[in-house]
Amino acid sequence: MHMFNRVPGGAVTSRQPAGIPKCPSWRIPAHVFRSHAHLARAVAQEPAAAAPVTQEKLDAQVAVVLGTQWGDEGKGKLVDILAGQYEVVARAQGGANAGHTIYDAQGNKYALHLVPSGILNPDAVCVIGNGVVVHLPGMFSEIKALEARGVQVQGRLLISDRAHLLFDLHKEIDGLREAELAGSGKQIGTTKRGIGPAYSSKAIRNGIRVGDLQFMGTFADKLRKLAMDGRKRFGEDFNYDVEAEIKTYADLAEQLKPFITDTVEYLNVAHESGKRILIEGANATMLDLDFGTYPFVTSSNPSIGGIASGLGLAPNKYEALVGVVKAYTTRVGAGPYPTEVFGPAADNLREIGREYGTTTGRPRRVGWMDIPALRYVCRINGLTHINLTKLDVLSDQPNIQIGTQYRSKAGAAINSMPANLEVLEEVQVDYETVPGWMCDISHVRTWEDLPQQAKDYVQRIEDLTGVYCRWIGVGPGRDAIVIKPRKGKC
Repeated sequence: MHMFNRVPGGAVTSRQPAGIPKCPSWRIPAHVFRSHAHLARAVAQEPAAAAPVTQEKLDAQVAVVLGTQWGDEGKGKLVDILAGQYEVVARAQGGANAGHTIYDAQGNKYALHLVPSGILNPDAVCVIGNGVVVHLPGMFSEIKALEARGVQVQGRLLISDRAHLLFDLHKEIDGLREAELAGSGKQIGTTKRGIGPAYSSKAIRNGIRVGDLQFMGTFADKLRKLAMDGRKRFGEDFNYDVEAEIKTYADLAEQLKPFITDTVEYLNVAHESGKRILIEGANATMLDLDFGTYPFVTSSNPSIGGIASGLGLAPNKYEALVGVVKAYTTRVGAGPYPTEVFGPAADNLREIGREYGTTTGRPRRVGWMDIPALRYVCRINGLTHINLTKLDVLSDQPNIQIGTQYRSKAGAAINSMPANLEVLEEVQVDYETVPGWMCDISHVRTWEDLPQQAKDYVQRIEDLTGVYCRWIGVGPGRDAIVIKPRKGKC
């Protein structure tokens, strides 16, 4: 039975359910944990060695995996799992601000930023598409770290000759812009990785592309002009040695030659020859430059349109569109967040879920599931499947809240996602309270073995969105995933 309660201004209330579900003897009842910190260690511990998930092959020659909230949903894990079924894994947008944490079959942890998550599948070719902004020193550092751990990258990573380069000057400008906004309440909360300024250079048509490295004389002239713009804008605060960067890139250009490819041609020929292609989105739709909570967004389009423009593979070729959805919500940086939770409840979720940025280490803001935002994202992207992640993090919650409806200050229902931030910041949220399962589910591997309350929570999200919740994450390891047999109650 669902219990409904209206919570003004997004505040959270809870009511104890009639009973706590009994866990089978091989599961760990929540009451044996002496503290939330103890539970956090159990839920989020480094996984033991595990074989890849055995599952039915996804019936789609081209599948797209997208973030649906404010990022950090756990996209890398699903991409890593599905990569075993695909011959090509491609990234279409974003930069090194996108941190994906994945695990190999031996339980070893990898934090990826630019390299696609499919790199752990030795049979997959990984593609960095034209829509990505690439910081070459960072990319080669990542490649070096992977190869030091036995992951072969050479011959398996292709970089678009149309992709734009991100320089240290972009990082410098990113930090200076944030510093200017300090204390104004208008800071974006960027990762200061230079992503926004790099896309700015692209948009105002003075950006430099990977293909420009073939002509170092022209490259040097373009980079000096970029540096001159930065110096004019920020004066003495702009601390950047352009001549040293030019020398660095003369060396990097030689190292990069084996990777540079016309990826538009490569991907389309691969598709025409019958190869299976998996596309890995970065960031998430609620951070989309057009559809997100602007201006507190990223600088690219992590929605389906950015996939098409970032790879040059036509949308009519996409057969499966998978949205990765965290079982609750998180957000890094500033911006409106209707279902945000504060105080001890937030601290509890943050610690158990290890909600700290892969790229920056920053603590994430946390909150309950936001169905109005998720419906909006499903509609924009035309999602065919949902991957619900980190369900295990909710295992000690006696009650779980689901935000189901936005309302204005006057109480009127809001049936669309407000574009105006002032409106969105003031929305009230109707919550539906559902009973939790109060036991550890991190060892569950089949739908049948999930507690009924956990099944009901998954089913409720599927019912409210109308999208099949096929994959359910119950822990950080590669094998810690449950496959829901079909859409609808089962």
